[in-house]
Amino acid sequence: MRARDKAAVSALRTTLAALDNAEAVPVDEADLRGVALEHSPVGVGATEAARRELSERSVVDVVRAEAAERLEAAAQLTAPAHADRATRLRAEAAVLLRFVDGPGGE
Repeated sequence: MRARDKAAVSALRTTLAALDNAEAVPVDEADLRGVALEHSPVGVGATEAARRELSERSVVDVVRAEAAERLEAAAQLTAPAHADRATRLRAEAAVLLRFVDGPGGE
């Protein structure tokens, strides 16, 4: 059970980071250049940008992509020395797919 919890924690942490990245708004490079220091925004939150709102479908797509990434990496680990890592990646993918497909799968 403990190994399964580690897989779940690892999968959830990286997937939450991927969701956070998906919500990020691209910064326009033009906004970063040509501003004199005295014209720079100052104060708390002056450089904050509103985050993008992900739809439920977008969240599911990100979670599925994270699971697919793990399954693909596990498939590439064919050497016996990498069996533990491949097993862990498959367990992480299973955790993520349970969130989008439910306990029984599709």
